[in-house]
Amino acid sequence: MVVDFTHPRSVYSNVRAAIAYGVYPVVGTTGLSNEQIQDLTEFTEKASMGGLIIPNFAIGIVLLQQAAIQAAQYFDHVEIIELHHNQKADAPSGTAIKTAQLLGELGKTYNPALVEEQEHLAGARGGLGSENIRIHSVRLPGLIAHQEVLFGAPGQLYTLRHDTSDRACYMPGVLLAIRKVRQLQTLIYGLEKIL
Repeated sequence: MVVDFTHPRSVYSNVRAAIAYGVYPVVGTTGLSNEQIQDLTEFTEKASMGGLIIPNFAIGIVLLQQAAIQAAQYFDHVEIIELHHNQKADAPSGTAIKTAQLLGELGKTYNPALVEEQEHLAGARGGLGSENIRIHSVRLPGLIAHQEVLFGAPGQLYTLRHDTSDRACYMPGVLLAIRKVRQLQTLIYGLEKIL
């Protein structure tokens, strides 16, 4: 087994090599494209083995995502703000992308337009994914990893937030992934699927 926390530029080839040699991968590096994840999934299936790609090993972020799924049943407007240290190589974070994907799986149409928006500074409204959910990325020294999911409705704002103050919060999820990866028959994306 190999645990990969390298760089988005090298993680894909690292994981392919691990699978080719029969080594079960546990990946904590984000920045893989959907196409790369799909290719790695097919590669693990051909190799008759499993692996894990976990955008965030913090149990608290899984709870935030589950709460967001519940909230999305009652709110049509949602945006995500993710904040990380200024040495994070990818934006938006894999955690923010995964959160938007989980909300998108509900099949809802989010953020119906009420006015015709004009951005006077490109990107000021954040990135817009296929789920029609905007993701805003902040990179500053002093931060580790933080995410907010903001739901809005007439007269109310519902905010979910997860803050990381020490990287030790990732270790229970890492240990869980290490213990479970050899039981898998395919590549799994997301910690919530092995809890």
